[in-house]
Amino acid sequence: MLGTDFRTGSPNWLDLGSPDTAAAAVFYEAVFGWRFVSAGPEAGGYGFFQVDGKTVAALGPLTEEGASSAWMLHFMTPDIRATAEAVRDGGGVVRMEPMDVMGEGWLGQFTDPQGAEFACWQPGKTAGFGIASAENTLVWAELHVPDPVAAIGFYAGLFGWRSAEMQAPGMTYRVLSTADGDQEDGSFGGVAPLGEGGGEEARWVPYFHVADVDATVASVRGAGGAVLMPAADVPEVGRIGWVADPAGAVFALLKPDPRM
Repeated sequence: MLGTDFRTGSPNWLDLGSPDTAAAAVFYEAVFGWRFVSAGPEAGGYGFFQVDGKTVAALGPLTEEGASSAWMLHFMTPDIRATAEAVRDGGGVVRMEPMDVMGEGWLGQFTDPQGAEFACWQPGKTAGFGIASAENTLVWAELHVPDPVAAIGFYAGLFGWRSAEMQAPGMTYRVLSTADGDQEDGSFGGVAPLGEGGGEEARWVPYFHVADVDATVASVRGAGGAVLMPAADVPEVGRIGWVADPAGAVFALLKPDPRM
């Protein structure tokens, strides 16, 4: 289960690049009840989304020319320079070389061989987000790519991730786990094949745990966002929905099945 006991390959940070951070803060407060707290004048507009004083995710202005608004998942690494080399060796791209972030940790940004963007965080003073899997926090990380088997091979080369196949409606879904510990307990996300229509792009999608998917979808729509996939039940998983914020950043909602 996704939590804050970070191991190599665990999701340990999540942030949103937005063209209008003030509007984004208002939107996510309306949808999830998050409070935005600035990281200070030296942070260039970057700050933190919090629930009960604990950081759920972060928000900052878009910095890459021509970049689209998107959520960026970060994975824990104990050696980000070695991870950057492994990305290159595996056929991926280093979009931003590892850099020290004011002593809080080291950040690097990458693209996998199929075009999905992700980042890595090597902890310094900040290990990662402060809460996960609770209501209105990150609960699952899902990769959508044309070739799931090749993707698993690439990320296993970076983090040693394990995977297990399960049958989902119309496809084979692959559940991802960290390299260490019990495989089921270490699961944090999955890999799904891209849709047949060709309209999707390779990407990581964050899922947020909500108490009522239908009500949250309505909140997204009411706050100016878009509904990409209406709320639906997935057997043995829970009720899910896909949405986008007003700037187009895609995310998903999940009310887990109690047996999940």
